[in-house]
Amino acid sequence: MASDYYRVTDWQTRAESLGHSVGLVVGAFVLGLVCTYLIAFVLVGLDLVSIEALANPEVPAPAWANVVLTVAQFAGLGLAVLGYLYWRGRGDLFGYDVPDLRDLAFGVGGFVALFGATVALSLVIRFLDAETATNQVVELGQQNPELFLYLIPVTILVVAPVEEVLFRGVVQGLLRDGYGIVPGVILASTMFGVAHWLALTGGGKLTYVAVAGVLGLILGTVYELTENLIIPVGIHGAWNAFLFGSQYLGATGAI
Repeated sequence: MASDYYRVTDWQTRAESLGHSVGLVVGAFVLGLVCTYLIAFVLVGLDLVSIEALANPEVPAPAWANVVLTVAQFAGLGLAVLGYLYWRGRGDLFGYDVPDLRDLAFGVGGFVALFGATVALSLVIRFLDAETATNQVVELGQQNPELFLYLIPVTILVVAPVEEVLFRGVVQGLLRDGYGIVPGVILASTMFGVAHWLALTGGGKLTYVAVAGVLGLILGTVYELTENLIIPVGIHGAWNAFLFGSQYLGATGAI
């Protein structure tokens, strides 16, 4: 059983699993960026939104336009994942099923663990007086709080499933094959944290990346314990929905 937690494979398998993981993440985000720009050009070409609103953060774009661009980005990520799975014929990389009571218990526990980790990390960051970057989506939502409400169904139905299939499903599955469960979870979570870099503004990006990586560790661990990708998808979607709901209440002065 110990060999499952840390696996010593041949150098070719390790190099391939790591190389494919990094290549897939980079390729997925490049394709996501391409899809975002293509849809942006269409929106501008149809005169549905101005190019200033898309290029200048100080000129708020309509909430629906930001939602469309978000969906386009994650559609690109999803296409990259599907393309890789088709190319490699690796439908065995991750498992999913209808959750049973044990799975649901881990789901609730995972959500509570995310909340606890976030509170603990916030206290550490405050104690160290460390600067933390801000996600661009949060900045856009603070200018137009309605965006937070639109993003709740988007994060549940699109963002969480795509990110979890990419990072917990395919990437963690590849790294598990090459290095074992523990290194796989750690490496996949590190990539998950680093992947958020492009969406950040301001200083303290490394702090934000580290926090995202820790949260990725929780999601990756829950997935390994349940072997059911539906559970981290559900936790991820519920957590983001909770954050967006809180941001909406804060931006509108309700709390």
